[in-house]
Amino acid sequence: MRAPILTAPLAYRLGVAARAVAAIIGGYALSAAATAFLALLLPVLSVSRADAVIAATLLSFTIYVCAVLWVFAARSAARAWLGLLLPAAALACAAYVLPRFP
Repeated sequence: MRAPILTAPLAYRLGVAARAVAAIIGGYALSAAATAFLALLLPVLSVSRADAVIAATLLSFTIYVCAVLWVFAARSAARAWLGLLLPAAALACAAYVLPRFP
């Protein structure tokens, strides 16, 4: 028996793998940072803390799905990583700074 011939080049397969890892890890980082930021921001806008946490958690599922869709729609894996990690870092910094303001 002959070994099966791989039809897709290795670069393509690694690109898809990089996007999958970006979708899983970067999407989680983005949704976690957005959840933390929204959970801290909404009580400032006169929403009760419990409702703010629930709303932020529910929105995190939508954010995660949109992040996964965006990763596979980006032109390259590098743009996908940057498009997830930069907003995640910005939201995480904002969530870190937000409680320090009165």
